[in-house]
Amino acid sequence: MTRLEARFAQLRASGRKALIPYVTAGDPQKETTVPLMHAMVAAGADIIELGVPFSDPMADGPMIQRAAERALAHGTSIHDVLAMVREFRQQDGVTPVVLMGYLNPIEVMGYERFARAAAQAGVDGVITVDLPPEEAADLLREFAHHQLAPVFLIAPTTPPDRVQTICAQARGFVYYVSMKGVTGASHLDYASIAEKIQLIRRYTDLPVGVGFGIKDVQTAAGAAANADAVVVGSAVVQRVEDNKDDSARILTAVAEFLRTLAPALKNVN
Repeated sequence: MTRLEARFAQLRASGRKALIPYVTAGDPQKETTVPLMHAMVAAGADIIELGVPFSDPMADGPMIQRAAERALAHGTSIHDVLAMVREFRQQDGVTPVVLMGYLNPIEVMGYERFARAAAQAGVDGVITVDLPPEEAADLLREFAHHQLAPVFLIAPTTPPDRVQTICAQARGFVYYVSMKGVTGASHLDYASIAEKIQLIRRYTDLPVGVGFGIKDVQTAAGAAANADAVVVGSAVVQRVEDNKDDSARILTAVAEFLRTLAPALKNVN
């Protein structure tokens, strides 16, 4: 059983939904990332989504774009991100870590080399935002060989036949983007989320996570009513940005925020 499978099984048994906070690796400094990952776990994070900074993101709103710019300004590379995961694993061998990023850095590194290095570092899954499943065969082959879960995004506009195609190739969990637009948008339609998750469940038994627009207790609980996990990105990165000159305060601010969310994901439904 993989770390992702074990974590979701544990959560189901305890009547909880997964809290998945996102942070951009290397923001605001490289040395802050690993302590922040540990602080998030201590505050209730069940899975960590670690962003690989990229210069031309298509799914990220202004908040996460600025985080990537800060990380890139002092040279955070995909190799640095993997080194951060290796360091995290020295103390935490159970919390799943999923990388989120774009295809270009992986292509530059090479599919086999990336998959091998990621698995050796302790990565559990990879979200490659701009890689459609129809073009993913070569990378998926390497992920399967190295037991990395490819986590695909499904949008509100994704038609049923394509939902089926995506679900057939997904592993770990399926990530439903709760609204049209980029990360950090403001309005959630809970009825539409419930309807789309019901459609997704026709085609997969994998857990379904909801992200984009989760920013507080209300939106976390509302999304979790039908999902197995909630992903919180811009609201976490906002707290990093607000305290970017004080690493200790970053850890405290993010941990305090996550502690407010974790109780909202217990005994939902």
